[in-house]
Amino acid sequence: MSSSSMTERPGDIRLAGPAWLLTLLPALLLTLTPGGAAAHDINITGVARVILQEETPGSYRLSVVDAQVPPLFNIERILPERCTSLPPAAYSYRFACEPGLNIDDNLNFPWGLSGVLVIANWADGGGISTYIPGDGARIEVPMNELKAGAGSWTRLAGRYLISGAEHILFGIDHLLFVLGLLLLMQGFWKLVQTVTAFTISHSITLACAVLGVFPVPGAPVEVLIALSIAFLAREIIMGQRGELTLVHRRPWLVAFLFGLLHGFGFAGALGELGLSDADIPLALLFFNIGVELGQVGFICVLLGGWYALNRLGRDLMFSVERGLAYGLGAIATYWFIERLPALLIA
Repeated sequence: MSSSSMTERPGDIRLAGPAWLLTLLPALLLTLTPGGAAAHDINITGVARVILQEETPGSYRLSVVDAQVPPLFNIERILPERCTSLPPAAYSYRFACEPGLNIDDNLNFPWGLSGVLVIANWADGGGISTYIPGDGARIEVPMNELKAGAGSWTRLAGRYLISGAEHILFGIDHLLFVLGLLLLMQGFWKLVQTVTAFTISHSITLACAVLGVFPVPGAPVEVLIALSIAFLAREIIMGQRGELTLVHRRPWLVAFLFGLLHGFGFAGALGELGLSDADIPLALLFFNIGVELGQVGFICVLLGGWYALNRLGRDLMFSVERGLAYGLGAIATYWFIERLPALLIA
């Protein structure tokens, strides 16, 4: 999208070189992403699921759903001091507390995971589910999150609002796709149309997957998301050479189509957490709001960087744009090759 290949109209915002802050982005992304190319949590490898069942007052059963989670060799290490372990049952740990667990107690899991989804079923018939983030070394589950009165809608909403924002901001492949869309666009209204189309489409598949309309196809989605970024990189480079296609004229169309894939990626972070049916609609709503807030924040950073870069000269802006385009293509190709074996095995 050099000055010789595209003309600007009054009132247009040329989103060709979004940010001097992003000059080193392609090189940094693989460094900052664990394992070289981790992206959406399709298989929820960073989240444990635990069921806490109060069998009788003061007597409890703790079940860890995920087989990949490290076992708890000494159950008393995670319990309050007054609690003692009981002989384990099949696929679960048992313990007793005298007096029983209360809102001042904590369970401390020695897991370096992203977080834990806890489903608590109490002897009085009450139940609650909540997500507790970890600090990288352990996960502390406060009982005031699980006892009566802890399940207010504001607490649940706040939890998943933050979870949605974190997922978008640490979902490197999604951010790269948004960056690619901005590199394609020319004009304020195209920006609005494209972002709106992307929001609508990934909201559709996120809701359908979480509500069980259809399952999340993990391996194919991962491969296709990588291809979507590679496709955008190719279109950006073509635009720089003056070869304009339908994608340049209607970027909202490709944003909508590929947004359906990215919605499945988001569903991997929410749809398999095992929330109770009553909690799913509210969690889904605020998770999606958190995703959008994170996306808008990222776009604002890109626009601010574009403005600063544009003031330094169009030649520099064009060079940064070209470097970003090739960087996007290289990273997407690497992801595609890395993810392809999982698709073939599946």
